[in-house]
Amino acid sequence: MNAAEYLKILHTAERLKDTERHCTTSGRRTESVAEHSWRVALMAFLLRREFSDVNVDKVIAMSLVHDLGECFTGDIPTFIKTDADREKEDSLFTKWISELPDEVSEELSGLLSELEKQETKEAKLCKALDKLEALIQHNESPIDTWSENEYELNKIYAFKETAFSEWLTELRKEILSETLDKIANEQ
Repeated sequence: MNAAEYLKILHTAERLKDTERHCTTSGRRTESVAEHSWRVALMAFLLRREFSDVNVDKVIAMSLVHDLGECFTGDIPTFIKTDADREKEDSLFTKWISELPDEVSEELSGLLSELEKQETKEAKLCKALDKLEALIQHNESPIDTWSENEYELNKIYAFKETAFSEWLTELRKEILSETLDKIANEQ
């Protein structure tokens, strides 16, 4: 890859800094997709010792690229995203990836394919952290910024994705405890 190709990729990825997510930060600012992806990657990095049998560098890479398709469609909250929305995002993202230098295209395609199939520990860990980060951010955001459906959704979300790991199941329970405290104390 030459310098111009490298910059072109970075310029496209920069869109995620301005792509807003559904949730707000603790300071009431709408978070960006880039901020979410960064924290998912940080979460993976911090779990190196707890998941010594997992290639955490791969999980970090998956975390950094898992929402790149939102450069083209924006972020649509999971509870309203349709199959048509997913197809459009996948189509536009696949087209962009196909135009990248071969080595980058192959690496991105491989990471995203592995993440989508959910067959490896790395893919499962990335998916779980992606969902857990959203819950953590909701617990940090002011409760009056929550959608009405999130009071119940945040109680049940991500248990399935964390079930493969005792450690993640315990983390999910701790997040639920924070959620319940927040609902009880801030309404």
